[in-house]
Formats: sequence, structure tokens, C-alpha cells
Amino acid sequence: MFDVLKIAGRNLSRYRRRTMLTLLLIIIGMVAVLLFIAITGSFKSMMVGQITDSVLGHLEVHRKGYVASIDTLPLNLNMKPAAVAKVEEALQQDKAVETWSPRVKFGGMFSNFTETTSIRINGVDPEREAATAPLLPGRMAEGPKGGALVEKGQIVIPLLLARGMKVKVGDTAVIVATNRDGSVNGKTFVIRSVTEAISGPGGRDGYMHIDDARELLRMKDAEVSEIAIRLRDPVQLDRVTASLKSALGSTSGKTPAPEAGGAGEEAGPGSGKPQLEVHTWADLSPFSSLARMIDLMTVFIKVVLVSIVLVSVMNVMVMAVYERIREIGTIAAIGTRPSRILSLFLAEGLLLGLIGTVLGTLLSLAAIYAINLWQPHFAFGQQTDLVMAPTIGMGQVLTVALLVMGVAVLASLQPAWKASRLDPINALRHV
Repeated sequence: MFDVLKIAGRNLSRYRRRTMLTLLLIIIGMVAVLLFIAITGSFKSMMVGQITDSVLGHLEVHRKGYVASIDTLPLNLNMKPAAVAKVEEALQQDKAVETWSPRVKFGGMFSNFTETTSIRINGVDPEREAATAPLLPGRMAEGPKGGALVEKGQIVIPLLLARGMKVKVGDTAVIVATNRDGSVNGKTFVIRSVTEAISGPGGRDGYMHIDDARELLRMKDAEVSEIAIRLRDPVQLDRVTASLKSALGSTSGKTPAPEAGGAGEEAGPGSGKPQLEVHTWADLSPFSSLARMIDLMTVFIKVVLVSIVLVSVMNVMVMAVYERIREIGTIAAIGTRPSRILSLFLAEGLLLGLIGTVLGTLLSLAAIYAINLWQPHFAFGQQTDLVMAPTIGMGQVLTVALLVMGVAVLASLQPAWKASRLDPINALRHV
């Protein structure tokens, strides 16, 4: 085998210009694909991490129908204490679940005593919310960085609202909200912090203590709008989602009335109407569509790479066979087996793919390292100081490398097969 590769290397060196051009095409293709995978992959991971670690969590549990009406944050679709206990029991039994945070979400009016505007509020347990969304405390643009996320009598507001209403940390504001029965209630809060805006749902929400939220909405029971869940390993997302759906699928209760304040229609355990729904971050975030587009573009770029390698290597091998017909006839006439001739040309294609892959991979890794040293900044949506830090896994590099080498050998197969089937007499007569 080594002798075959040695001869193949000599044959490639006989046509240096053609070989160099082919290698250059393969290297450019490798660098383009690996850089694209590294940059888009890191961007995707960064955005998903921001969404899951500062807003949504990896999973959320809601009462059936809540997500379909989430724009209005319907209070009549909150989970009752019994349903919350059922969910927490299921979460405690799954070791892949790290922690979870109950939330009360509602829409209200924010007033600085001069102007009034609308605001979306998350009533949270400060400690559990900080554990479920660990990046949330770091989003504080103004206000204390340490301590509890929010305390009773305090509120955290988004940066856009703070600028628009011309309020700052320490100012007093009034939150007015309508409860399920339609009555209006207001409560005074002190602004504790101002959060930076991020892309995606929840990036402009305010936060208050969950007890204050229930008091403002005059809740008699410890109701919850949603339960956000953080996993120990996001790779377990699909398994945990299926497990929770199975565990909560038998939970049933009242079918909520179409209007707030309705009593609902009783749905018993045997009615087949599940009360709870489990949603992943991808179900709740519009960024999931962009993530799927990135994955699709990655596949398209790989197809382009395959086409470049296929065309360039096949062109070289076809020309090599055409220019060496008499040579092929000579070695066939002295007794060289067709399988040996076939292996000679396949080895040339393999060498082209191998050398191009090694050089392309080294250049790509060097470019990725250089970009990480450079640390270019870019803007996305409301965020203006994101740092590009491309990374790529060894598995992804090996996949692209094996793909290139496999296509190079495949491109050599037809010319090699043709060379091995040449008639020695006709080949020697070729001019």
C-alpha cells in the first residue's frame, strides 16, 4: 500500500500546476466550511445560552392553552396549587433537572406619577429565579450587582422603559394591574435595578417578588403562570421533555372558560383532557427559526464543498488518465493487474483529498485562533457589544475531513475504473 501511495505522489508531482490548483480549491473549500461552522455555531450557542440562561430556562410548564394566548398573559389560565405540586413532584424525580422557578406573569401599567406606560411583569422567587436563569443577575445595567435579584416592595425594570419614562434606580413608581375578576389594584414600588435588553421573548420584562405579584393581583391561592426549568445538561432536553409530558399527561382539571372570571367546565380524570403542557425554549422563542436556518445553511455549505471537491478532483483524474493512456497500456502489457492500476489512480485522488484536508484544517484552526485573539465586536437586535468567539468541536472537523477525503476518492473512481479497463493494444496505439 505504501508503494502505491509513493507512486501516486510521484504522478501528482509530475503535473505540479494542476495539482496545486486542485489543492487550492480544496483548501479554500475546507477553510470556508470550517470557519462558517465555527462562527455560526458559536453565535447560535451564544444566543441560545442567553435565551435559556437569562430568560426562558430550558423548559417551561404551563396550563393548557396558556401559550396559545401568551400575548395577553391570561390570568384565568394560571396553574392551581395542586397542579404546581404535581409538576414539582415530577421534577424532583428526574435527576437531569437542576432547578426550577415558579413565575406569575401579568401585564400592567407603570407610572412615574407624571407619565404612564404598559409593562410586562414577572413575579418571581429571587433565589430560585437566579438559579434557573443564572445570567439574569449579570444583566443589571444599573443598580446593585450582588444580593437578591429583587426584594419585596422593589421592582426591576427594563432599560428601554427606564429611558423612556426618565426614571432611575431608587425612584418610586406605581404598578397598576387588573386581576382575574376585572377589578383594578395598584401598589407602589421602589426601582431596585435596570436590566439590559436582550433579543428574544422576555428581554424587556420587569421583575418583582412573587408575593408582591400575588398581592397586587389579589390572588387567594398560590397560583403560578409558568414553571421555568433548568437542566444539568441541555443535551438531555428531548428526553426530559418526553418524560415530563408522560408524567403530566394524566393531569386533568377544569377546562378554562374563554373569558376571564369564568368558572370553567369540569374535566374529570377520565375525560382525556390534559391540564398541563410542556414546552421547550425552541417552542417559545422565535430565535429557534433562525437556529434552524443556520443548520440548513450549514448543510448547504457542505453540499457546495462536496461539489467543489468532486468537480476539481474528477477533472484532474480524467485529464491524468487521458494524458497517460500509453503509459497505462505499457504497464498493463507487462502484466500489471487491472486492480493494481485501479488502486494507483484511487490513491492519487486520496492523496489530493488528504493533503487538501490537512492543509485546509490547519489554516482553518489558525484563522479561528486569530479571530479569538482579535475578539471582534458586533451588534444583533438590541444588543450592541457582542463578542465573536468562534469555536469548533473535533467531531465537526473530523466529519468535514472524512467527507472531503471520501468525495475525493469517489471522484477518482470513474476515471480509475476506465484506466483499469483499457485494452493494452489499443492503449499503446494511442497518439
